[in-house]
Amino acid sequence: MKVQLLGQIELASDRHHPHEFVALVRELAPPGELCQRETMAFEFSSVEMQYDSYEGAQVRLRYILRVTVARNSGGHVVKEFPFWVRNYGAPDETDVQQPIKMEVGIEDCLHIEFEYNRGTYSLKDTVVGKIYFLLVRIKLKHMEIEIRRRETTGSGSSMHNESETLAKYEIMDGAPVRGENIPIRLFLSPYDLTPTYKNVNNKFSVRYFLNLVLVDEEDRRYFKQQEILLHRKQGDGLDK
Repeated sequence: MKVQLLGQIELASDRHHPHEFVALVRELAPPGELCQRETMAFEFSSVEMQYDSYEGAQVRLRYILRVTVARNSGGHVVKEFPFWVRNYGAPDETDVQQPIKMEVGIEDCLHIEFEYNRGTYSLKDTVVGKIYFLLVRIKLKHMEIEIRRRETTGSGSSMHNESETLAKYEIMDGAPVRGENIPIRLFLSPYDLTPTYKNVNNKFSVRYFLNLVLVDEEDRRYFKQQEILLHRKQGDGLDK
């Protein structure tokens, strides 16, 4: 009888062949007969679980305890007990304080300046910013901000991206005029977010973007996307 501690990454394209990045085993009992209920102690000490558990659209990272009872006949008995791991981290102080400022537009039609208070946020943080209209010569009817998540698996020719919109937040309803200043205050806590993950075990990455969307009276849509970095701090609660 043995117990294993496993860390696995499963890709949707190859669910039946998970990649194991943690694989430890402890023998619980030597060969013999087990005739009654027994409690057996085990311990995995000082195990580095550097990656968060993650359940995404095309990838899953999980940790499990697997107990195996080997039998001479009738097949082995295997039971798995998954558990959730999360880590806390702090971003670089320079990144936290650095605001994002950009000017975008369509030549001779639309020119806007937007600003977010910084580029790095915790999972329960608030995005604060503003949109300033420098030139408006098209008829806009509303503006919104989307939170988008992009999963990337593989590399090179086998790279695959999967994007999803997690939230839409309207920040303007009606036509703006030149010189108008639109405030932004977007609370992240209601949404199902994880930290940003960069090249986890050379298997996948998870990135987040704020997508500014403007819609004119003919329902044409204009976009400007900006990546933000997310991290988990103490008190952010459980996420998946």
